[in-house]
Amino acid sequence: MLLFQGNSVQLVRSSFGLFLRNWSASKTSLPVLTLFTQPGADPCSLCDEAKEVLKPYKHRFILQEVNIALPENSAWYERYKFDIPVFHLNGQFLMMHRVNTSKLEKQLLKLEQQSAGG
Repeated sequence: MLLFQGNSVQLVRSSFGLFLRNWSASKTSLPVLTLFTQPGADPCSLCDEAKEVLKPYKHRFILQEVNIALPENSAWYERYKFDIPVFHLNGQFLMMHRVNTSKLEKQLLKLEQQSAGG
């Protein structure tokens, strides 16, 4: 039997919500790129910069933004408060701070090949 306390329960609930959105989006065959952000925070100028860098790729994924400052996202806030922006691709950690376009390209290509083959 698993017991969760405090932020762990919230992280499980939040993760499950993200999983459900990712799963339903997978039916459309586009992967979900989740951007964990904190609007109004100094480092979030990096979030704006990241969104600009992502523009040429926007037809290849669904961009989902998660504001970690919202009360329902407090578990994500505890996890990423010093690291935004953080990116997950289909629910899996991908990168943080800045967009690594070669890493993004590699992962998107991998998912596209899997989707085409299966």
